[in-house]
Amino acid sequence: MPNRTSAKSAKAVKAAGKVAPARAGGGKKGNKPPLMQRIPWLTVGAVVVLIALVGALAASLLPKYQEQAALRERQEHVRQLRESLGQQFAPTEQNQDPSTQIQGVATQEYPAGLHVDATQRVAYDKTPAFGGPHDASWADCMGTVYDTAIREENAVHSLEHGAVWITYNPEKVDEDGVDTLKAWVDGEQYMLMSPYPDQEAPISLQSWGHQLTVPDAEDERIGQFVTALRLNNYAYPEVGASCSNPTFGTENPPAYDPSEPGPDAVPMDGGGIQPDQSEMGGAPGGLPGGLPGGIPAIPGMPGTLPQQQQAPAGAQPELGAGQ
Repeated sequence: MPNRTSAKSAKAVKAAGKVAPARAGGGKKGNKPPLMQRIPWLTVGAVVVLIALVGALAASLLPKYQEQAALRERQEHVRQLRESLGQQFAPTEQNQDPSTQIQGVATQEYPAGLHVDATQRVAYDKTPAFGGPHDASWADCMGTVYDTAIREENAVHSLEHGAVWITYNPEKVDEDGVDTLKAWVDGEQYMLMSPYPDQEAPISLQSWGHQLTVPDAEDERIGQFVTALRLNNYAYPEVGASCSNPTFGTENPPAYDPSEPGPDAVPMDGGGIQPDQSEMGGAPGGLPGGLPGGIPAIPGMPGTLPQQQQAPAGAQPELGAGQ
């Protein structure tokens, strides 16, 4: 027969079994996890990353948007200037070279159609050059803004096509001045622009046989020069020639060579080079026979003129002729 001590121990064990589940579960309050475990950290992390990405994107795009807005504002100002300058400085049959009215314009007669190859240098007599022998391939001048200095021999051929080339010394023109010059060039056919580290003047404008230097980008003569000489078919040889050149790398153009031309450089008179006859039949110059390098003209391709016919005397060629 069990003793009293054993009976009491059995009752104690039985009572402990009834109480233990309640303690183990901790009651209703014990069912909730700790606060730190209830926070959805993955969701919070994703939101933080998304906010950071949106902020970085906005910080990247805002300056570009502001830059484009400023350019459009400058271009609108340029458009208004063009309209106001048109009556006085646009060429006509009666006033074939309005640049004679612009103070400081230098002029020089140069023979046309003298071509050198990509390995040759020309001993130009002006800096930057604005006429003379040049590469058979012209620099693209469809409103092209080059960030680096380009090979002079290619740029001079663009002038022969009726373009205006704006150059600037990057050490003498600040960022705001460069942006002001871009408004005259960016997207404007028969215009091109590039830095020219060695030029003495802060800014220089070149068309075929004409040059103007100015001290700053706000000089009113810039607009006068562009209006008077861009596509002035009384003042450049290859009337109607295209300014688009798919063979000229606009992103990585042939580089400007700052060294002095050597003794084998082509002299300004061409040194016996025969003029390209396809550039000698126009009025006052000639019409192009096709793409650079002797590639034949192909209808619908840049460098090909409608019917390859000469523009009527006194008529300004249409923008993008041969496009």
